[in-house]
Amino acid sequence: MNSTTALRIAAMMGFLAVALGAFGAHGLKATFLENGQGHNWETAAHYHLIHAVVLLVLATRNGVAKLPFLLFTAGIAIFSGSLYVLAVTNVKWLGAITPLGGVCLIAGWLALAFCPRSIVAS
Repeated sequence: MNSTTALRIAAMMGFLAVALGAFGAHGLKATFLENGQGHNWETAAHYHLIHAVVLLVLATRNGVAKLPFLLFTAGIAIFSGSLYVLAVTNVKWLGAITPLGGVCLIAGWLALAFCPRSIVAS
């Protein structure tokens, strides 16, 4: 993965985090009141935005740390994605998928901490 692709992915993740956060705050109030799931949407948007910023930092480094980048991207998609869908649909079994995304986020941090040089790809 080159730095241009990584930067584009990071930018799109940031865009989606802000857009989905705003949509939840303004466009889905009635749904959240009905389902009682507003806290899940807020958690999803919070983790999404934080890790989008991490992706941006990784994308702007000299060489992209590929493994953490991929783990953080997967973590955002699975963790935040499952919470977004849960908040809108109130389908409770989606909560069982969320921890898999959390594991990806944790693994991304560990990969960054323990092997940052061996996972850099130009």
